[in-house]
Amino acid sequence: MHPLDNPAWHALNSVDSRFNLGDKVAGYFSADVCPFAALPDWSEEMQQYFYDKAPAERSWSVMRKDAVEFSALWDLRFSLSLHQMVCNDLSPVTIENIDCRPLDATHVPAMIALTTLTKPGPFMERTIDFGNYYGVFEDNKLVAITGERLHLDHHTEVSAVCTSPEHTGKGYGAFLVSLAAERIIRSGKTPFLHVRADNVRAIKMYERLGFMHRSDIFFAVFKRR
Repeated sequence: MHPLDNPAWHALNSVDSRFNLGDKVAGYFSADVCPFAALPDWSEEMQQYFYDKAPAERSWSVMRKDAVEFSALWDLRFSLSLHQMVCNDLSPVTIENIDCRPLDATHVPAMIALTTLTKPGPFMERTIDFGNYYGVFEDNKLVAITGERLHLDHHTEVSAVCTSPEHTGKGYGAFLVSLAAERIIRSGKTPFLHVRADNVRAIKMYERLGFMHRSDIFFAVFKRR
C-alpha cells in the first residue's frame, strides 16, 4: 500500500510521531491539534484494539483510500469523498504588492474565526503546530490562510486553504498554495492535498497550479456508541 493511501497513519509513525498520543498500531493526535485516528487497517480486530486504547469522550476522523466498514462499536456521524491530489510539476503563482506574513500563535483566534467561517476542514487551537502557516492581510485583517498538516517521509500535505468570502477571486488561495508547495518542494518532498470531490472550483485551481488527481479518499467522522 502506498503511504498516501493511509496518510495519517504513516505521518504518525514517521515525521509527525511527536504528535502521536497512541502507539505504533493505533495512533491519534491530541484533540486540539487534529481529529484523526489512524490504524494500519480497519478490520474488526483493529477497531476493537483502538476502542480499548482511545479516550472515550472524543469524536474522531479517519481519512484513507479504502472505505471503512465500522463495527457495532462505533456511531458513524457522516462521511464524504475527497480527491487526493499531488504536485510533481508546480506552476508557481505570484502577486505583486501582497501583504503576506508568516503566522504564529498570536494569530490563532483570527485563524479559527476564518476557518469556522469558510470550513476548509478541521482546524483547532494547536493545528498551527504542524508549521509553516502563512496568511494574506488586508487593512491588517487576516483574509486568507494556507499551511501544512500531515508530514510523511516523502510527502507533505498542504492544508487549511481558505479565503474570506468577500475576498475571493483575488488569487489569494492560489498564491498561498503555490507558496506552500514551493517550500515543500525545496525541502525535497512532494506536496499533496485533499479537497472535497464536489468542490469543482478549488479542484480547477489546484490543477492550474500543477496538482493532479491521485486517488479518491474516504473521509468520515465517528464516535464510540
